[in-house]
Amino acid sequence: MSNIVEACNVRVRFRIHGTLQALLKGSKDPFIDAVRDVSFSIREGETFTLVGESGSGKSTLAMALAGLHKTAEGSILFNGEDITKMDDEAMQSYRKKISFMWQNPVGSLSPRLNVGSLITEPFHIHNLKQKDLKAESDRLLQLVGLPKHFSERYPHQLSGGQARRVGVARALALHPKLIIADEPTAGLDVSVQGEILNLLNRLQDELGVSMFVITHNLNIVRHISDRTAIMYLGRFVEQGDTDNIFAKAKHPYTLALLSANPEADPDAKINRIELKGEVPSLMMRPTGCEFHTRCPFVSSGCSDQFPPVLNEGKHWLTCHYPR
Repeated sequence: MSNIVEACNVRVRFRIHGTLQALLKGSKDPFIDAVRDVSFSIREGETFTLVGESGSGKSTLAMALAGLHKTAEGSILFNGEDITKMDDEAMQSYRKKISFMWQNPVGSLSPRLNVGSLITEPFHIHNLKQKDLKAESDRLLQLVGLPKHFSERYPHQLSGGQARRVGVARALALHPKLIIADEPTAGLDVSVQGEILNLLNRLQDELGVSMFVITHNLNIVRHISDRTAIMYLGRFVEQGDTDNIFAKAKHPYTLALLSANPEADPDAKINRIELKGEVPSLMMRPTGCEFHTRCPFVSSGCSDQFPPVLNEGKHWLTCHYPR
């Protein structure tokens, strides 16, 4: 199975001081790195999941993958073509092949448009005026399990789960090859979360679409993901097959996230790993291993030397002392 996405050493930076302000402050590097030296691939029909705390750079990486943030370094290949070097015309063509599911299911829908107009909006944006929009609306609603008459409803008349289904329908409008889903179950009841995850799994099986999923919810990772990456301060600290990550996680940060995951069994004994301290500022990255200020297993060398990359085939991590 071939790769549809190949990202290599991606770096996304944002300016924090203007030219004059940087000169007055004597700042030689008036930027922060929101994403730094990130590499990954997504195969056709695969779900790749990105996990990490708020502010770790997950959404920034997703925006770069969608061509909405410029990269300072590295490459992002989509079917062999580098999107970081595309001109406006090529980027417009690329965006027909990908789609974005935004985090807020209701807030991402314009309150002025009804559902039928919302899910057929991509056809207007890409000047596909020859399409029968009524037929496309009916097709998309049926695809996500909503009745045809929902096309006349407005966002304020939808529940959270229904709004998310509308978001899925809109994402599928142009038959994309890749869907970027930012917290696809955020704000939904547990039972509705299950319905949405089953819907995404079914659609992926039927349509063969690849998915790049951002989430805090580790339970949905196990449910839908083929491969998983753990992100901290804009870097990947561990990456591998999802089953392997859950069964044989070795990075202390990954272990802490897994230990914090809620357990359905009230009598289950879980060895919680407590992370102390605050997440460091991107403006003052720690030296050596950037996780050493919070790591419960910190040891000599962690604060001085950047950790090596430990590659075990389909599972790799960066740590001086893997567990």
